[in-house]
Amino acid sequence: MNDKHCTFNTHRLVDLALAFIVACELVACATTRLPAVPNDAQNEAIVPGMPGIRYRLPDVDGLVRDARVTIEREQADLRAHGYRGSLPPIAYLAISGGAENGAFGAGLLVGWTLHGDRPSFNVVTGVSTGALIAPFAFLGPTYDTQLKRLYTETSAADVMFFRGYLYALLGDSVADNLPLQRLVDRNITQELLEAIATESKKGRTLLIATTDLDAQTSVLWNVTLIAESRHPNALNLVRQILIASAAIPGEFPPVMIDVEANGRRYQEMHVDGGTTHQVFTMPPQLVLRNIAPRERTLYIIRNSRLVMSSKEVERNTLSIAGRAVESLIHTQGIGDIYEIAASAQRDGANLRLAYIPDDFQRVPREPFERDFMKELFALGYDLGKKGYPWRTAPPGMEKP
Repeated sequence: MNDKHCTFNTHRLVDLALAFIVACELVACATTRLPAVPNDAQNEAIVPGMPGIRYRLPDVDGLVRDARVTIEREQADLRAHGYRGSLPPIAYLAISGGAENGAFGAGLLVGWTLHGDRPSFNVVTGVSTGALIAPFAFLGPTYDTQLKRLYTETSAADVMFFRGYLYALLGDSVADNLPLQRLVDRNITQELLEAIATESKKGRTLLIATTDLDAQTSVLWNVTLIAESRHPNALNLVRQILIASAAIPGEFPPVMIDVEANGRRYQEMHVDGGTTHQVFTMPPQLVLRNIAPRERTLYIIRNSRLVMSSKEVERNTLSIAGRAVESLIHTQGIGDIYEIAASAQRDGANLRLAYIPDDFQRVPREPFERDFMKELFALGYDLGKKGYPWRTAPPGMEKP
């Protein structure tokens, strides 16, 4: 080996080392944060300028208080329209997580509109992909076209891009969800937020769940109150919440939300709401029949099948870990449905459950495959348009 060749290799190694150091510094800068909220200050932490717009489970005192306020608002709105009877029946809608499987729930809602008996839901809740559907489901059929476009014209490139192996090892996620952030920015507008605020005055509620990963706590965000606050940061916060609710840990970066407690600034790390709950209505600690006597129907859209298909798992770490996480997510989602069903039974509420038919065996070739989502949307649409055969209980809880 000649001296010239040795010099070239030395320079090449130096360049690679410098590039590695720079990359590490960039990743480190991208993943720095303010301190997490101390354990003894969790209940005092608020988003600056917007107190009372979220509920940290298992504490439901604020949720109970706000639920009573919504009833008062609903009664006032009913009187303004000439209604003088007792409280009428109401409907709740809970939309689960499921990534690209959210196309099923979106299609079901749009088809349900055409069937002609889709309720105006008093309460809508969403988790993960269900969080992205929830604002449009809450505002009703006027937003069906937008909802359809979101789940039939979107592909992986509109949701994420791979960051590279170095960032995956040293950063906070494998992929960057900047495309999803842009998609949310285009669809969640100030006009949409104003429409949500208007419905809030009528006694309606939109709740989105995220997971505070530092505290390992489910956080329910009252988007209707955020919209009604008209705080300068309200729109940005709602967008952050939707992105956070769909931020699968490890796959997408977490959303860092600035808070303050006892005069000090902190940051909370929020990730996919499905980390703690795949679907929810009201926390089981909140007994609905104690809020007000009335007929209630809880609709659940499960963006998944109830029974998962068997498949051969390759004998390697990533395949085994990936399949295990799929199993955890699936069984947690089923558990959430049974919890809701038990609470509904206790409170005398009607339960209606929809899910992807077990005979739909198609799997996406890649995450957020457009053709797959179109096919799944069409399936949900057809079932909704014909009149979905809602189950009145999960398997094993049906009345004889």
